[in-house]
Amino acid sequence: MSDIIKILIVEYDPDFAFLIKQQLSKEPDFNCIGIASNYADAIKLANVYMPHVVIMDLNLSLSEFEGVEISREIRIKTGAKVIILTSLESEGIVEYAAKRAFAADCLLKSQFSILCSTVRYVANGTTPHQLLIRKLILEDLSNAERNIFDMIIGKKIGIKSSNKTISNQKTSILKKLGLKNTKELIKLMG
Repeated sequence: MSDIIKILIVEYDPDFAFLIKQQLSKEPDFNCIGIASNYADAIKLANVYMPHVVIMDLNLSLSEFEGVEISREIRIKTGAKVIILTSLESEGIVEYAAKRAFAADCLLKSQFSILCSTVRYVANGTTPHQLLIRKLILEDLSNAERNIFDMIIGKKIGIKSSNKTISNQKTSILKKLGLKNTKELIKLMG
């Protein structure tokens, strides 16, 4: 990655989006490539500017947790790392959002003071939160499915299952993770 971290802000509240952009602009190694407040704009900006990090509001409209689905799509299409930003301080909601979005990190809006350092950590490698989120994602898989998961992402393992069993387990993994194909799985978890 270059020395400049390209960041896309996806935030429903224009005042909070402005505050985020103002905070990010103080950092010489950050470049805010745009602000989106809805699905269409977020996808368009992400595809055009290919950000390294996306700061994603969990709720963008009347559609609950719309940020989760947008995050997944941006991750799959661009490989950008996503930081979920939410005012919802429920452990269950945060866990659900981080897992379903394949997020690199999750911050509460009340933790705004650590946003810049979080962006920098996420952009420059794997964070402890990212490892925990990955672990949460994998907990949804059975042991057999985890073996097939490891095979899909390129780990060398000895599998003694039939091709039909492997195919069925791949289908089950994709269904549990809400993915369309193994290419998406490799992009998100490989």
